[in-house]
Amino acid sequence: MNSPLSDFSFKFGANWPILLSESTVFLLMTIIENTAVATDKYMPIYLEALRLDTVIDFDLYIKIGRDLILYRAQNLPFTEKTRDNLLENNVESLFVPTSEQEQYQKYIESNINTIITDEHIPEQKKAGIVYDSSKMLVKDVLSNPTLGKNIQRSKAMVEATVGYILRKEDSFHNILRVMSFDYYTYTHSVNVCTFSVAFAQFLGFDDEEFLNHLGNGALLHDVGKAKISDRILNKRSKLTSLEMELIKKHPAWGLEMMQKADILHEDSFYPIIQHHERENSSGYPHAIGTQDLHISGKIVGIADTFDAITTQRVYQPAVETYPALQRMISEKGLFDRDLIEKFAFLMGPTNTGKI
Repeated sequence: MNSPLSDFSFKFGANWPILLSESTVFLLMTIIENTAVATDKYMPIYLEALRLDTVIDFDLYIKIGRDLILYRAQNLPFTEKTRDNLLENNVESLFVPTSEQEQYQKYIESNINTIITDEHIPEQKKAGIVYDSSKMLVKDVLSNPTLGKNIQRSKAMVEATVGYILRKEDSFHNILRVMSFDYYTYTHSVNVCTFSVAFAQFLGFDDEEFLNHLGNGALLHDVGKAKISDRILNKRSKLTSLEMELIKKHPAWGLEMMQKADILHEDSFYPIIQHHERENSSGYPHAIGTQDLHISGKIVGIADTFDAITTQRVYQPAVETYPALQRMISEKGLFDRDLIEKFAFLMGPTNTGKI
């Protein structure tokens, strides 16, 4: 038998009815007692990220005017009726408390493959879900980079990202449109992984195993920076010679950490140890040159440099795509000439909304 409230509706402002089910009757009290919440304690999520008939172990909030209101409590199934009620009221974004971010992240990781293959989700929203969940994952990995569980999680996310990029021709361009270009180590890591996998595919590498190994190394290329203090990494002024020497150790530290973890394939080590090496042997940590550079190291070296230049950082403003590519091409001897020219073509005006 239906609850007396099952068909009850009420309004917040003009034309904003919300239908209550029996399981969310407590919403009335919540609204009365807590009509305003601090939005910095909540993160937006896509409605499409929620899978039908799954039990959600995090609270869902909706925005009404300037306030966030509890819509559905955790540990309740997300049903077709729940989704339809939201869609009928033009709700496209929901909010999750940042205190429950871990639960949401685990939920997304366990459902990422069904999200990627769901033809009903618009491609740009799909890209946003993949990108945002990758950022959250890398934050976890960098906070405890030697934890085997975190590395396994990163491998699964890379496989999903590779699968997404390979599915459709415009998948990479959709991710570009949702990318963040404010520098954090975790956003940089996801950007470099995305650029690297898409560039390798553009070059003709379509073997998923190769792309997964490349993506794993690209995603974790800066993992050695976990040993360097934020004071040095985020320093606004010029680094001292001692600080620069510490920075130059992060590829070797990252390789050592991943070798000890013994989870990644050895081909994933090339991007980690070689992303700062250069064709003319002017890079670090080993100053190797063209003959000793692996193709994965070359690809990630280009992607890493491009993202570093085009990203807003504490000590330098972001450079637009064309000037960044011109700078990289003009610095003869640093990058493989054929590769850098092809990367410039990939990032050309018909291929990205960033220009």
